[in-house]
Amino acid sequence: MTTGVSAMDQLDTARLRLANQQVTVHTSNTPQQVVRALGGIQAQDFRSALWAIGLRLPDAVRPDVEQAFTDASIVRTWAMRGTLHFISSADVRWMIALLASGVIAASAHRRRQLEIDSTTLARSRDVLMGALSHRRLLARDEAMRLLEGAGIQTTGQRGIHILRHLALEGTLCQTAFEGTQATFALLDGWVPKSEAMSRDAALAELAYRYFDSHGPATLRDFGWWAGLSVADAKAGLELAKTQLACQKFGDIEYWLSSRAPTLQPVAPAVYVLPAFDEYVLGYADRGIALDTDASRRIVPGGNGVFRPAIVVDGRVVGTWLPGNRTRATAVGEAFTAVKADVSEAINTALRGYDCFASGLARSA
Repeated sequence: MTTGVSAMDQLDTARLRLANQQVTVHTSNTPQQVVRALGGIQAQDFRSALWAIGLRLPDAVRPDVEQAFTDASIVRTWAMRGTLHFISSADVRWMIALLASGVIAASAHRRRQLEIDSTTLARSRDVLMGALSHRRLLARDEAMRLLEGAGIQTTGQRGIHILRHLALEGTLCQTAFEGTQATFALLDGWVPKSEAMSRDAALAELAYRYFDSHGPATLRDFGWWAGLSVADAKAGLELAKTQLACQKFGDIEYWLSSRAPTLQPVAPAVYVLPAFDEYVLGYADRGIALDTDASRRIVPGGNGVFRPAIVVDGRVVGTWLPGNRTRATAVGEAFTAVKADVSEAINTALRGYDCFASGLARSA
């Protein structure tokens, strides 16, 4: 349990987070609206991130979400914490302007280890911009071949660090997949231009988006999620406070939108969340969703890889696996024995995922 939060307050906090994250209360109608509302959705696992959006749009199926990349309403790029996220195309430029410089600075040591200097980056930029001036998209393997053909080595993570840097500087972005391959486009050719934001306006907007969608959450949660310095996180919270409300548990302040929903008593709800879902991952302190045992099972070995989670009334109670080539449907496993009605609800939720992934309408 999170320090200083009683069992009842913990339950209410979990329910508010599920509602504000649009898992239990659906206020968006399109993938872009979902992504914009949450600020961004972690997307290092592309298939899982599609379900992160689909879960929050009960009438959507996988092709609907994929279409959002084809029509450029959503892009995939390195944003918060220098990690791949789905970002609304309307937000991508101001978010990169706000966050990328810190990520680039933090990555300087690794670039030196990989012998990626400014000359290498300039040559890589010229090669890829030249190729993309003649075509709209470039698959990742093609990009690597072009760099190698220009005498720029891509082995040993050099290639992906080059692509990441060019995305962080606003040259490239990721778009839809071609088969199993991520594709890249020129950001300026793919996403319509948008007005620049001042730094203060961007900090205020990012803070509001976070606490509106992830609240109740702490200043520490926000700073970790965004990858901001303590000073910048504090500044963002101060700038957004007029739109926020504060709940205090012990000495800890939790912030959320002043328009957060009023919760009504409900029966325990069951959801199957994708790997890396914002409900589990989007906080520095994950004690609201995870006890110690669940944390070990969801992030085995503490390796930063978050497994898909079964959630009952805000608590992670098990894991599940999507279907694959050898197993047609999703399967779940609770950490401990669950009641028959909860077991059936888990199976219903798994069938909902199967329908989404297969392009079939989900039952109400």
